[in-house]
Amino acid sequence: MSDIIKANGFTNETLEWDAWLDVIQLDHASEDQVKVLEESHPKAKTSDYYLFLAHQPDILRQRSAAFNAIMYAPGGLSRAERELGSLVVSRINGCVYCASVHAQRFEQLAKRNDTVKQVFDSPYGAGVDAREQAVAKFSAELTETPGEIGAAQIKALYDVGLSELEVLDLIHSVAIFAWANRLMLNLGEPVFADGSRAEA
Repeated sequence: MSDIIKANGFTNETLEWDAWLDVIQLDHASEDQVKVLEESHPKAKTSDYYLFLAHQPDILRQRSAAFNAIMYAPGGLSRAERELGSLVVSRINGCVYCASVHAQRFEQLAKRNDTVKQVFDSPYGAGVDAREQAVAKFSAELTETPGEIGAAQIKALYDVGLSELEVLDLIHSVAIFAWANRLMLNLGEPVFADGSRAEA
């Protein structure tokens, strides 16, 4: 990992997430619950997040399919820019856990962390060039004032070179984490490796 960043309660350190409600116990899980955990993520069987969502295996299966299509589908917006949009929405919503995950992913993909520090300081204006700045600004606006997004905001993305498909990918990335942030903020808490709480 790159240098550790801590700013305004956010960090690029690896965090865990502890559910406040009961998670499924693998030795009592149904065949379908075990199957959906194996389908969802390599670490799903040890993650409170997945062990909680596996109470409803069909919903978890649909969530994982949507997430994978939005964040990993080939073509369209770059992976790093999808992570940047997700980082911005997580920062604005105060989801310390999600922000740490997307900060790390952005750093891995972009091979730098300057934009991460900028997002932690202030999502508006973050970015090392006009395109990154436009992605961050749009993500912030869509998160805070979705009803005010219109032709002018879309045009600002076109003006820095985003295609229609890339704009759609960015909207989807912000939208899925607007949902995921609220789920994680209401059902558990982020913790450091030593067990101490991590909160903005």
